[in-house]
Amino acid sequence: MRVRRYVVDTMPEAMLSIRKDLGGEAVILSSKEIKVGGFLGMFATRKIEVIAAIEKEDAPKPKPEGSIKQPQPQVPRNALSKAYKKSEAPSKPTQADQAGESFAQDFIAAAAAEPNPIQAERLDLTQTDEKRLASEQHLLHEIREVKDWIAKLSRQSSAQEDWPEGVITIRDHLNAQGLSSSLVETWIQEVLQEWKASGGSMSEQALNDSFLRQAERFLEGRFGGGIRQDTRMVYIAGPTGVGKTTTIAKLAAEQLFKYQRKVGFITSDTYRISAVEQLKTYASILNVPIEVVQSPGDMQRAMQRLESCDLILMDTAGRNYRNEMFVSELQSLLPGSPNSETYLVLSLTSKSSDMLEITGHFSKFVLDKVIFTKLDETGSCGALFNLLAEHSLQLSYMTNGQNVPDDLLMPDMAMLTSLLFGRDLHE
Repeated sequence: MRVRRYVVDTMPEAMLSIRKDLGGEAVILSSKEIKVGGFLGMFATRKIEVIAAIEKEDAPKPKPEGSIKQPQPQVPRNALSKAYKKSEAPSKPTQADQAGESFAQDFIAAAAAEPNPIQAERLDLTQTDEKRLASEQHLLHEIREVKDWIAKLSRQSSAQEDWPEGVITIRDHLNAQGLSSSLVETWIQEVLQEWKASGGSMSEQALNDSFLRQAERFLEGRFGGGIRQDTRMVYIAGPTGVGKTTTIAKLAAEQLFKYQRKVGFITSDTYRISAVEQLKTYASILNVPIEVVQSPGDMQRAMQRLESCDLILMDTAGRNYRNEMFVSELQSLLPGSPNSETYLVLSLTSKSSDMLEITGHFSKFVLDKVIFTKLDETGSCGALFNLLAEHSLQLSYMTNGQNVPDDLLMPDMAMLTSLLFGRDLHE
């Protein structure tokens, strides 16, 4: 079998090429539209790819030597007129004639199906022009954005030449703390307004005080305090490795020793045997009851067994909560009630972007407060401010070590501004 591939503009053109190369008995195996040429996926030309084939014909048999030449038949003079008159009864077509007619019919059908070349060319040009125009408009839009960005940087650069040295120093410090650029810029603009209003005569300490006021204004109304006295159920949620289990033990110790409340534990973190054993160890040390649950039905039975407790702290499974499936799984175990609170536990050693993503997934059900752990393992707290700026959560506890119950802090305005700016800023 001989197989040939053709890349043409139109189907009639392919039919002509096939007939010329392979003959009238060729068979079209496949045809499809392809794109040829172009640059980076643009400006490509549309073509038609046709695959045709033909069976190899047997070589014609040679005539035997010495064959007797057959005499030519005598044709009567009136044969032509008789044949013309017999047009109502045509002779049976030969195989070659049938093949020729079949190919001609295919050719005519393909030509009829093929759109007018001039119209098709105009359509292709119109679509190509539209794509090119859209691409150019997108490119122009990007160029304008780059120009605006460069102009903004230029304005900022020229404006920064007039900034007081104290503003530049604090800006660099806030950037190093991981504070978002939007917060930094907002605070700087407020401070510069005060500086300009003073005629540019503010001292370095006055500039420091102005930045402190911006931070304090931001933190107003964002402190949620500790566990409420009327709360009976506290759900502790968070990703793997943030220290939820240790934090629960610290909260239990606080409620036991400081507020004399009877505390019980529930854990659903059965994915990690060590987590269950760790909480059981804390329960034994603190002499509090503990229940292990794996389903909503277990949850109801556990609540009944701990009915005599003033406060129940539930440790949820530490999972990769960037996966929404795990968030939905957790939600089925958190029925919620008027006397319950849900705390999200996050580590200050995590990236700010990860904190925002995880909190976004958890926001599908009600979160009341956030607890930040591992304060002792990082020197920056900008991520804390970024999270509070993006989500309507109230700040509750912070932890700064592994010791139970000592390393549990209740943050306030002075503590957070000191963490953000450094203690020397208050001096």
